[in-house]
Amino acid sequence: MPTLRAILGGLTPSIDWWYRSVQFSKWQALGNSYLVVEQPDAGLLTPQRVQRLCSISTGIGSDGVLEITARADTSAVVTIWNPDGSTAEMSGNGVRIAARWLASETGASEVTIETAGRRIAARMLDALDVDTDVGAVTVEQPEMLDGIELTVVSVGNPHAVIRLDDPTRDDLLRLGPLVENHSRFPGRTNVQLVGVDGRHDLTVLVWERGAGETTSSGSSSVAAAAVAVERGWCDSPVTVHLPGGDLLVRVAAGRASLTGPAECVARGTTTLP
Repeated sequence: MPTLRAILGGLTPSIDWWYRSVQFSKWQALGNSYLVVEQPDAGLLTPQRVQRLCSISTGIGSDGVLEITARADTSAVVTIWNPDGSTAEMSGNGVRIAARWLASETGASEVTIETAGRRIAARMLDALDVDTDVGAVTVEQPEMLDGIELTVVSVGNPHAVIRLDDPTRDDLLRLGPLVENHSRFPGRTNVQLVGVDGRHDLTVLVWERGAGETTSSGSSSVAAAAVAVERGWCDSPVTVHLPGGDLLVRVAAGRASLTGPAECVARGTTTLP
């Protein structure tokens, strides 16, 4: 039976203006997935199209989109989209994925990724692991927010780190949206619940701004480790244990590096209205 598109195509010269074909690759970093879209398709993205792409019901399904807006040799400029159609200044997992994508495209072992937040050098360690120089991390003094002690951190994007003796998913679902959308953070914030396991180990649960509960977050891991080192809970390097797996963070003199895996899981083409 002919499709509606085929029928209409026989009646009109073209209905391609109804559809935009977009090439993508899907990547994951400890269960945190992103779609990579590059030029010339990058300019097609809008908040509504990003929402559709990220939806598991109406699109491909992902935790965000990495839009490669410019590329030259071994460097690329990336816009990081959240699944709700908003944009983020920084994503540790997203940058690591973008770096692995660029390395696979160019064959280079060292690349540079530029986001709205910063310019990050990345080095491929093996077939999976990528080491990224995240750059400056700013840790503020602890503060009380509606009876909750937290520490605000900037890793190019905002974070609120909360230490609990034994953080649970119920704690995350309760505190995550409360803190993310609190008036203290007019632009919203990422939230980390942190349990200290030892001098070099943290357990971290993550509530991402614009995405909600997530199995892994690179910038959240950096924020949690930076607070732990600053406040004397841990010594660098810090292994951050997340529901999706482990990331390694090194913190020194107000700067941080992040090491972890990133891999491609699919490539394809989709259409967007």
